[in-house]
Amino acid sequence: MRIQTKYLGEVDSNEELVINFFSGLPGFTNESKFMLLDLPGNPVFQILQSIITPDIAFVLTNPYHFHQDYAFELDSTVNESLKITNEKDVTVFSIVTLKDPFENSTLNLKAPIIINPTSKLGKQYILNVDNYLTKTSITQVKSSVVRGV
Repeated sequence: MRIQTKYLGEVDSNEELVINFFSGLPGFTNESKFMLLDLPGNPVFQILQSIITPDIAFVLTNPYHFHQDYAFELDSTVNESLKITNEKDVTVFSIVTLKDPFENSTLNLKAPIIINPTSKLGKQYILNVDNYLTKTSITQVKSSVVRGV
């Protein structure tokens, strides 16, 4: 299948790689089908691209590259809805807000994107904690764990 993307133009992809966000994403509840696309030449960042609406795409990264102490627990409803049974069923991403200069870019640690790569199900999980922000400096380095699986 070919999809039109916001950042990479038209790309070939496989329908088996579609990730279903059954509830959509906050602010984009009608968008439920996305693909993770690699950024050529940059293994740290990926694009979460709607397969329906080309202009809906988010730059993502593994938050543990930048904040090694990032830790939270998934509640049982998330585990059930994403069919998570073990740690291998969990991939965590943060949405990146890119700024110029890059050092001013931020990560959304308050609402990580959780994807089960096996079931191809995803959700943006809003953490009910005060210690993570929607705009956290990308240059601050720490250490990490995901609990609750």
